[in-house]
Amino acid sequence: MGILPDDVWADWESTGKQKYLKTMKSYADNSKTVLGNENFSKINRLIYDLLWQGIKGQMKRDLVVNCLGELIAQNTEIASVVVDVIALADTETQVEEGKKDDRTRLAGLLKDLNRYLSDGLMKERIEFDLMGESSIVKNPKKFFNTVIKLKTKLFYKQQKFNLFREESEGYGKLITELNQDLSSVSLEYILEVIKSLIGYFNLDPNRVLDIILESFETQPKEFLFFIGLLEKFLPDRDTLMELLNFKYSYFVKNSEDECTPDSLYHVTALLIQHEILTFDDVYPLLSPSDDDMEAQWNKEVGEAKEYLRKMHIVSTKSVEEEDKEKNKVKNPNENNQKIGLLAAFFKVGAWELGEKMLETLPANFCISQPKVSLALSELIHKTIDPVYHKYSGLSDRVKSRHYKHLPGSKHPPVAETLVDLRKHAYPMLQTLGPYAHRDPTLMFKMIRIFKSALEIRRTDTYEADNKVKDLTSNEFYFDAFTLLEEVFLPSLSLLNANCCFAEEIWSLIRNFTYEHRYRLYDSWKGECMVSQPILMRAKAQAFESIKRIMKIMSTENVKHTGRQLGKLSHSSPALIFTYIISQIQVAGNLIGPVVDSMKYMTNLSFDVLGFCIIESLNDPDKNRTKTDGTSISMWLTNLALFCGSVFRKYNIELTGLLQYVANQLKAKHSLDLLVVKEVVNKMGNIEAYEEMTPEQLEAVGGGELLRQEAGNFQQVKNTRKSSQRLKDCLMEMNLAVPLVLLMAQQGNSVVYQETEKDHLKLVGKLFDQCHDTLVQFGTFLANNLSQDDYSKIMPPLPQLLSEFHVNPDIAFFLARPMFNHLISTQFEDIRKADKQWKGKSTQEKQAKHAEAAKIIMEPLTAAVIPVYPPKIWEDISPRLLATFWSLTMYDLYVPEKIYQKKIKELKEAPSKLHENKDLNTSRRRKEADRLATLVEKMQEEEKRHKEHVERVMVRLRKEKDEWFLCRSAKTAKNETITQFLQFCLFPRSIFTASDATYAAKFVNIIHLLKTPNFSTLICFDRTFCDITYTVTSCTEHEASRYGRFLCAMLVTVRRWHKDKEIFEAECSGYPGFITKFKAAGSEDSSDKSHTDTVDFENYRHVCHKWHYKIAKALVVCLESKDYVQIRNALIILNEIISQYPLISNLASVLEKRIEKVCEEEKEKRKDLYIKARSYHGKLSMCKSRMVREQDFHIMKKSKSEPEEDKTKEDKTKEKEDKSKEDVHEKKSSESRERKSESRDRTSKSRERASESRERGSKSRERGSESKERTEMGPPMSKDKRKSMDPADSDRDFKRKRDSHKDKEKSPPLDRLEKKEKLKKEKEKEKLRKEKEEKEKVRKEKDGKEKEKELPKKERKRERESSTDSDKKKQNGDSSKRKSRR
Repeated sequence: MGILPDDVWADWESTGKQKYLKTMKSYADNSKTVLGNENFSKINRLIYDLLWQGIKGQMKRDLVVNCLGELIAQNTEIASVVVDVIALADTETQVEEGKKDDRTRLAGLLKDLNRYLSDGLMKERIEFDLMGESSIVKNPKKFFNTVIKLKTKLFYKQQKFNLFREESEGYGKLITELNQDLSSVSLEYILEVIKSLIGYFNLDPNRVLDIILESFETQPKEFLFFIGLLEKFLPDRDTLMELLNFKYSYFVKNSEDECTPDSLYHVTALLIQHEILTFDDVYPLLSPSDDDMEAQWNKEVGEAKEYLRKMHIVSTKSVEEEDKEKNKVKNPNENNQKIGLLAAFFKVGAWELGEKMLETLPANFCISQPKVSLALSELIHKTIDPVYHKYSGLSDRVKSRHYKHLPGSKHPPVAETLVDLRKHAYPMLQTLGPYAHRDPTLMFKMIRIFKSALEIRRTDTYEADNKVKDLTSNEFYFDAFTLLEEVFLPSLSLLNANCCFAEEIWSLIRNFTYEHRYRLYDSWKGECMVSQPILMRAKAQAFESIKRIMKIMSTENVKHTGRQLGKLSHSSPALIFTYIISQIQVAGNLIGPVVDSMKYMTNLSFDVLGFCIIESLNDPDKNRTKTDGTSISMWLTNLALFCGSVFRKYNIELTGLLQYVANQLKAKHSLDLLVVKEVVNKMGNIEAYEEMTPEQLEAVGGGELLRQEAGNFQQVKNTRKSSQRLKDCLMEMNLAVPLVLLMAQQGNSVVYQETEKDHLKLVGKLFDQCHDTLVQFGTFLANNLSQDDYSKIMPPLPQLLSEFHVNPDIAFFLARPMFNHLISTQFEDIRKADKQWKGKSTQEKQAKHAEAAKIIMEPLTAAVIPVYPPKIWEDISPRLLATFWSLTMYDLYVPEKIYQKKIKELKEAPSKLHENKDLNTSRRRKEADRLATLVEKMQEEEKRHKEHVERVMVRLRKEKDEWFLCRSAKTAKNETITQFLQFCLFPRSIFTASDATYAAKFVNIIHLLKTPNFSTLICFDRTFCDITYTVTSCTEHEASRYGRFLCAMLVTVRRWHKDKEIFEAECSGYPGFITKFKAAGSEDSSDKSHTDTVDFENYRHVCHKWHYKIAKALVVCLESKDYVQIRNALIILNEIISQYPLISNLASVLEKRIEKVCEEEKEKRKDLYIKARSYHGKLSMCKSRMVREQDFHIMKKSKSEPEEDKTKEDKTKEKEDKSKEDVHEKKSSESRERKSESRDRTSKSRERASESRERGSKSRERGSESKERTEMGPPMSKDKRKSMDPADSDRDFKRKRDSHKDKEKSPPLDRLEKKEKLKKEKEKEKLRKEKEEKEKVRKEKDGKEKEKELPKKERKRERESSTDSDKKKQNGDSSKRKSRR
């Protein structure tokens, strides 16, 4: 719709024209100009409507032309509007189809309007075709060509004088002005000069802008001047963007020949930083694309993973081929413009822009580029510079470089305080990550700052310090922890053998707790080394190097390989040690060379080694036992040996390892005790004394000097420093007592919980290992701690027994070192309190010592009472038990022979020094003085030892009357010895080797003290008779100790058996050899006849019985087919070989059984075969000392003995024959080698055979009687003795140990005991039936063979001999009745 109504055009000539002009005038008068008028669109519409009235023919052409002429005359700007409307109408008429008249009318209107419009305006805006139709232009085509040429000349043709080579003066002056000393000129002056040069020389402004940028590139420090110049010179930033686009695209096209200069990146970064350009404007101009960079990063990661994988594959390529492939690779990121701009951002301090760019790109890929990481490192230097110089901890005399930003630059805030450091520098460091290795100086600075922040004072030593104060409360502690994990430790892996930086890290990290340090090492070794491609490659290279070193390592090249290993371990210790430990677990012969080659390593490497050892120990994928399930795996044994060696030789913190073992013990895993055993062995020189010689065993009971000189297996090692380190660690971390108590409680766990489904051999080994480690560890504490320290940390005996539920034998072992100290302290208090002490005699002083001991032992005695069953106190006193368990071999015996031997050796040693040519005169003199001093100390020690033993003996003499309580004859004979064996001798004898000797010695002391109510004979009898169950219940090491105990007891027995004078001096008339006991308080208790004691000849017969019983028990074990019984029997036989067997026929029986074991076990159980073969060889060597059975019984008469003793000897001989008959009768039923023995004693065996056939009923009666009398000969009362209860027997001491209730009440057994009891009963019943069947078959065969072999004359002689034996028996019975009367 038009502005004017239709009647205006209809009444144009009358009123329409007036209304039109009036309306136009009203619109045009609102503004001075038509173009700026707010009604400009309405004016255009009115002219458009008027013109179309003429085009459509609705109004005459002259009326339209005249009206437009009048409007143009009124306002000339209307002409421009008219031309624009005509140009629009031209387009519209061209589009209309079938209306050629409108086109013709338009051409006519334009022709008529030509007189009102200028030619230039029409030629500028109207199309050439319309002007040709209206005859304004005569030749439209020629005019069109002329216009095209003119425009080309104006807009596209460059003047020649704008080129450098044509007109260089203007540009030369411009360059000179821009590159002068800009500090002496102002910005306005330079800007006016530039304008003048452009105008005078007609310079291209775009080219001038390019020259300004290039000058800026050469003077980046004058960035403030050029930034201001560009702000005033640039008309808009589009021109600058086009120029930069041209520059960057040029270097992309020519990337093979040229790289984009860093100066261009720098200028671009400054332009963006100062907001002349925006980041979004420049970023699209750069190459490559983000997708290409992401793909390139993924490719690098994949190649690194493949490279790491190939380290485990053997390469078939030669070294030269691999080097050629490496040299072919070109850096693809050399011309990466985005990387260059990012580096420039960091150089100019635009941290926020750099962060923004990292968000759009793969951050790790960008930071991995050297130019980026170095630029960021420099920015961090500038940020931390004030804080570093404030907290570096360096002396003022040390001059250090300052890093400062350029004046006027835009940069991140500089850190003035430690809090500012956290805010501004930490994000940059975390972004830098492991690539900080390219600037080690920066990492040194940060570590020094952290040490000051954590208040860690500088020390001259870098050794591990167990006294670590708690730094977790410090606000910067976890900041340091984070940066260590993410920056410093990964960077160390990328440095090449930088031991200085490793020690600097250690100076910080050693103040962390071991838990936090090991957390860092685990992250460093695991996640960190696979997080970046560069770290993956470093890991692969480390593996390659360590494999090469380990292949050539041996004892001959330790120095060379040690240096290589040291260099390699500075950067990646965790990876190196993991591989080394894996090799050691397989090959134990590498332990020595590896330990020796570690002397070039840093403290950080050693600490990481401790972590790697614990990690290897806790590997869940490895089986800790061998496939057969009977022994500990080789890898664990080798690793334990390695631990002992490396911890002894090098200062490595032990806290983590000991805490790990403690945690394993809490979890009921005792296998790791092997590690503690080896560590204590190597560091404390505390060896397991299971294979000691008798001389060494005797020396152990001496003083400290004697133990050092004569009690060690090897030359005494200098373990003073390592022992001190182990002791300090245990004391400072409070691990000594927890470890001891866990070990003490672990024994029961090993048997009943940990090894419920394991092989019995493994159970025994674990139990032995647990026990040996406990003894070793307790010995270490006792030897290395002072008495005061030991008494402070170790719980007292009552607490050990009641609160911690430690077995009494272990509790006394742990508390024993405190007893002598407490007694000595009490004795010293008594001495100081007595003013007349100097005038007292030695006996009085000894009495005072006994009094002090009584004061100390009374509370211990009271603590023992509730631990044991109440029934025990009816036979023995608590004081005896406390005394027995509190004393040691040192208290009872002085090894004078060993002392004298060592003193003699030391006195002779100076004379041999002259033979040593390596010593000069002064050193010989010093060595001679040392030996002389040692002799004096040894003599003084022997003297003190003797005085101590005398005091202890005085104390024992006072106590002995209260030890054994006598209620009745049978109690003294049975229960007392049973209780003493069960709760004292047996547990102590299997505790340690020295305790086994002590137990035998204590029995001898009790005998020599003439202790009332103690029967030495019954004690020996119970010890030697029927030891089958005792042997069976022992572990391997316990069997060895029990064998030592038996050997020591046999020494005493043999000593008395060998010499009548010794027997008469030490046994005759002693209470221990009384065979007839009377109830306490009876009238004739003091009246003892000669027949109440055992004489020498009867004692020899009893010794024969003991030897026979031992042989019988061990033969049963050897024939049992059970591994444990055979092994223990062989161990005991090896231990007692010096004293047993002494009788040739018993030796032959044992030899045959041993040969049978060798034959059966040769291909089955090799360890048993080796033990049996070893014993067989020893037994063969001992045959020269063997005696015949009759020689063992009968002692040759001396000429001085009177003839009148013959009758007594005859009677004794009859008893001997009778006892021999009983022995051989039992023996004939047990032994299968009866034929060989019967050839030596044919007549006697025939007598026994006829006697057994004729008196079958009598033998049964005698068998029932034999149960009611003692095994030593004298009959006992018809009443049943108490110890016949199986639970009261001394056969199974371990089971008896924990029984706390009276047996008369028969309490219900628990489920486990019931199962064990039923199982044993079934086995016994089965064995008994098999034995009876075999015996029956064998007797039938023997009877048939005898009937065939014996001729009639021999049968007659046999009948005659049987009548003679009946007569002898009757005479013997009559003599017995007389003796009883």
